[in-house]
Amino acid sequence: MRDLSRRDLLKATAAGAGAVALPAVVAGSSAIAADGRSSAGRPSDDRFPPAELTGRIVRPQSPDYATASLGWDELFVHYPLVIVFAQETRDVVNALTWARQHNVALRVRSGRHSLEGWSNVDNGIVIDVSELKDTHIDPAARTATVGAGLNQLEAVTTLGEYDLAATTGTEGSVGLSGATLGGGFGFLTRYLGMACDNLIGAEIVVPAGADGARVLKVDPWNHADLLWALRGAGNGNFGIVTSLTYKVAPLRSVAYLQATWSGLDDLHGVFDTWQRTAPFSDPRLGTQLEIHRNEILLFGVLAEGSEAEARKLLGPILSIGDPTVTVQIGGWGDVYAGFQIPTEDEPANWKFFSQFTREPFPDRAIDVIREFMRKAPTDDSNFFTQAFGTGAQRQEPFGGTAFPHRDALFYSEPGAGWGTRGEPDSGDALTPVAQAWIAEFSQALRPYVDGAYVNVPNVGMAEWETAYWGRNFDRLRRIKATYDPHNVFQYEQSIPPATH
Repeated sequence: MRDLSRRDLLKATAAGAGAVALPAVVAGSSAIAADGRSSAGRPSDDRFPPAELTGRIVRPQSPDYATASLGWDELFVHYPLVIVFAQETRDVVNALTWARQHNVALRVRSGRHSLEGWSNVDNGIVIDVSELKDTHIDPAARTATVGAGLNQLEAVTTLGEYDLAATTGTEGSVGLSGATLGGGFGFLTRYLGMACDNLIGAEIVVPAGADGARVLKVDPWNHADLLWALRGAGNGNFGIVTSLTYKVAPLRSVAYLQATWSGLDDLHGVFDTWQRTAPFSDPRLGTQLEIHRNEILLFGVLAEGSEAEARKLLGPILSIGDPTVTVQIGGWGDVYAGFQIPTEDEPANWKFFSQFTREPFPDRAIDVIREFMRKAPTDDSNFFTQAFGTGAQRQEPFGGTAFPHRDALFYSEPGAGWGTRGEPDSGDALTPVAQAWIAEFSQALRPYVDGAYVNVPNVGMAEWETAYWGRNFDRLRRIKATYDPHNVFQYEQSIPPATH
């Protein structure tokens, strides 16, 4: 297989928007199917026939290239050689085969929320599954099979039409598959478990032979080792997930409570009371704190609950100071859609640092939060928490998961947001300030936290492997060696295959 220069590839991508014809690659005389077998049914050698890119193809010459190549976090800008928006699984098979046959770097993308820009790449191919949005809901079996392109809002509202739910994160524009494959938690975590706990099957395209690809159907009885890995370490490490099957649960209505304290004077009382009560409350209750430099926000969702129940369960926190409190009762899909912030109204640039906590923060740690939030670079910057504690996330599903942080008391992250969307230089002056603030803030909290969340990667962390996956990392490397022995799927903090 000969190498292609950038000029060759650019020439090839000029062939047309629907498909890209490539120079011939050595292949056997009989046709080879996607599973690596010859037309006669005999196993072929490990070479696949020359691939063509199919789907919706965007190239640097395309008028929508700038939009197609931009991620949610505009702090990171990349210039891929070609972007393939898959319309069906075959497009993913073709794109992966194409990338392998021509030794082109590849990345996988769904919701574009890769917080370090790792779902994009310069001079390579981006395989985007965001347009795979088929859904099949089986209310009787309580299962949902959905395309990997659904975002969380689409998933929540679609399931809500059937009075069903599965755990998702809080932000609607985040890709459902990305959130799930990294673990996935939100308001329903203590009630229904992690998002990855609800994952009971997947369709995934993995490397095959020397330069091809194949489709696997994964469930607890077929490729169970891969399903285990996908439940917490599946983001761009083993293959390209094209559909996901979830077990779903009935959920007719929720009580959604929001409380707001002006300023930070009540922070100590609010935070300490929250961390000592909310994680141990009724498992139907999911809560988050979001601390800004000029206000404290408490969010609570009580599954199948009333306003009176929500106020009673959160009473110890609400009794501190004089918060403004609102409560909404409604279907989960409607409530979830109601608290979404349009992407265009969010800052362009973001930086985060993830961490878990297993013991309540002492007074000094809460003081650290207050000190840093007082000097936060913008009003959008915040310190965010998610209650874990007792609840359904403590129990692993049948077959287990790679997610290791089930015993956490809560999750937290400092986050800085700055700059204006659509104005590339608007945040430049604040970029070093915001990045320094995050670095100093996270370092000041290190004595009180443990581990990290792979969906919110910590760049520069020395032992990120064990921070994300703990003792599961060696097992993940062995599974990587089984399904991606040539390390086709790699990025800055990807899992390498075991070598022995």
